[in-house]
Parts: sequence; C-alpha cells; structure tokens
Amino acid sequence: MYLNVVLQYKPTGATSTRASRLLFRSKAPLRAQVAAATSTRAATSKETRLTPPMLGANPPVQRAIDDAIAGGREIGIQVAAYHRGRLVVDAWGGLADPANGRPVDGETLFNVYSVTKAVAATAVHMLVDRGRLDYDAPVATWWPEYAAHGKGRTTLRDVLTHRAGIPQMPEGMTPERLCDWPWMTRAIAELTPLAEAGAKTMYLSMTFGWILGELVRRADPDHRSLGRFVREEIAAPLGAPDLWIGIPDAVEPRIARQFDAMRPLPAEHLPPLYLASMPPAVALGPAVFERPEVRRAEVAGVGGIFTARSEARFWAMLAGGGELDGVRLLSEGLVATLNTPRAHSDEPDPVMFGFPIPITIGGYWFGGEHPPVCSAKNPRAICHPGQGGSIGWADPDAQLAVAICHNRLFNPATRDEDAILTIAEAVRGALKL
Repeated sequence: MYLNVVLQYKPTGATSTRASRLLFRSKAPLRAQVAAATSTRAATSKETRLTPPMLGANPPVQRAIDDAIAGGREIGIQVAAYHRGRLVVDAWGGLADPANGRPVDGETLFNVYSVTKAVAATAVHMLVDRGRLDYDAPVATWWPEYAAHGKGRTTLRDVLTHRAGIPQMPEGMTPERLCDWPWMTRAIAELTPLAEAGAKTMYLSMTFGWILGELVRRADPDHRSLGRFVREEIAAPLGAPDLWIGIPDAVEPRIARQFDAMRPLPAEHLPPLYLASMPPAVALGPAVFERPEVRRAEVAGVGGIFTARSEARFWAMLAGGGELDGVRLLSEGLVATLNTPRAHSDEPDPVMFGFPIPITIGGYWFGGEHPPVCSAKNPRAICHPGQGGSIGWADPDAQLAVAICHNRLFNPATRDEDAILTIAEAVRGALKL
C-alpha cells in the first residue's frame, strides 16, 4: 500500500529511522507513469485554457507552476493568495485529466484531504464564539452516547489537539460505511479509548472529522450537517462557493483526476496505530475518494473538494483576524488564540511513526522548516497539510493567506523534493515577503 500521510521532522527511535529510510525509497514505475501523463501537457496549448487574471504577483508564480509541470513534479495545480485582505495571486496550470486533455482552470476542483480538518475546526470555533460549544466541556455534554467505554471526560479541546485517545477507525470499514454518517458516528461513539483523555497525543487521522462534525450537528440550533453548516455559514458569507464537504452532482465534472505518486512503505513497517487510523479499505487515494458516492458523502476530516480561490478566501479570513471584506466570522480575540501551541507539542506521536506533530490548540498545524509544512514557513502561521501535498495557511505576521491545490499526490522527503515549496517561495518572492 502507499503511505497516506506525509511525514516530516526527525523520527524517534530505531523503528522510526528504519521506516523513514523505507518511506522515501523511490518507486520508478510509478514515477515513469506520472511523467508520461505529464508529457501530454505539451499537446495542450495555453490558448485552450481560461487565462489567469492580470495580477501583479502572478507572473513569477505562473513561471514556478509551469516549471514544476514541465519538470514532471506536478500535473495540474492551482494557487491563490491574499495579502492584507486583497487577492494578489490567482494562477494555475497543467491538466485536470491527462487522459482526455482537460486543462486546469480557475474553477477546477481538487481533493484536499486533511486540509478539510481546518475548515471543520473553524466551524467548531464559530459555535464556541456563539456560546453553543465550550472547549473545556466534555464532548458528551452534547453527544451523550460518546461517553461510552470511559470517554465521558474527553473534552472538545482534547479532540482539537488530537489527545482524545481514539485514533483508530471502527472495525469493518468499507467505502460504503465511510459514506454512512449515522453508522460512522454510532461506531465512533462505541470506540474504546487507547489512552485516557488528554494524556497522550494520538493523531486522529480520520476520526477527527466525524467527532467535530457530529458536535456541529448537535450544537447548531438548526442541527445542520457539517457540510451544510460550512456552505451556509462559511462559504456563502465569504463568497467562497467551492468549499465542498459532500459535492452536488452539478460540480462533479470540474473535479481533477488524482494521480497517486506516493512512495510506498512495506506493510510490516507500518505502525499498527497508523493502519488502525487509516484502514487500507478506506485509504486516502483515488481508488476510494474518486468513487461517486464518496465524493458526495460528508467525509468531514478528509473529504473536502475545494478550489484554491475559495480556500484562499477561507485562510484570508483567518489571517485577517476572523474578517474578510467586511464579513466577520470569528471574533478577533478568539482568532488571536488559535496559533497557541498545544501542551506537549514535542511529544512523539505513535500513530505517525513517532514523529512530533506541530499542532495548535485550535486544531491547525504550525508552519515550519520541513515537509509537509515548510511551504507555510513561519512557525507562527497556522496551516493544514493534506494527503499528497495540498496545503493552505494563514500567516498573521505577513498578513498572507495561501491555498495550493493539485492532483499529483506525492510525499517529499526533503525540501528540495517539494515542488509545492518552490511555488510557495515564488508567492513570497513576488510579494517581497
């Protein structure tokens, strides 16, 4: 199988070191397949694409995009950025589907995987701001069934900081069950925790989304699903129409085809908790997430399908202290707390090969020097990476918000291998940041 999460930083212990060596071993046939697909771009003239708008920062970013595609490091990609609340980059390139030559344009949709977690967390923060949720109250306050098997003391903050103790997915996972919200939430409520609430970091690779999504549904006065709440309370007010957690039929033709170039790791070297958190039957990749029913389901932590334009507006709202273009979604005071480090941030995570995960108390990741967060760079920036390299971030110091979406899923071992970093640096360079 392919590794489903980009790993970064230095692992701890002999097992993690061995895993890292294996993780970053090249798979030549797959690379050749991707290179062959990318070569079809030469037959697609720039005249057949919708032309990116004339923004001052676009040309260097467009060059970085075109270079990454020409070098076989990307297939199709979008980049959008806001600086001080103003759109400064809106660029794209490559192919949404090399099989039929369909080009990427500004409205192409991409699977962003765990970037979805940032949107889910923000929905929760909005309900906290409105007095409907409380970070320090038990999840069972709103969801009594969640208290089963000793989870009664688990707080919302424990979930946001990945210290809820239930990284494992329910037994018997299938793509069909992934799409069944009532089944998933009942099964998650019945899970037995692997550690006492708050005691240990265990990354909630997939369970995160259903826990937060069910809290949104129960705490919202209208009992809206997470997907509907995001559409009505985040996407519509921000003028960001393409933040989909569960797509309608009409947008499906705009979705880019995914290409899995993730480097494999032999199953015997995958930690048991890693496999439990992302079972192979529902692995994060095109085999599952290009299924029509999965695209339409509210897979709340990893199922987002976004455009860079809409996602960048979301991050710009956070970079602007909770407000964009006169629309305020979060109080400035609450947003100011979101880049506070969680307790024990340097603790190795047994789900993630013993790597420490740089997570804030708000459920976002921090920028840093290593993949997958080096594109965000600033250690005070809040961001979220997704399977295969998609990322978005809000840098409060630079007042910069960026979203990068693409369809070549890849896990870079180093900064030099990270094509997304090259494009992120082009954004900062164009803005002289």
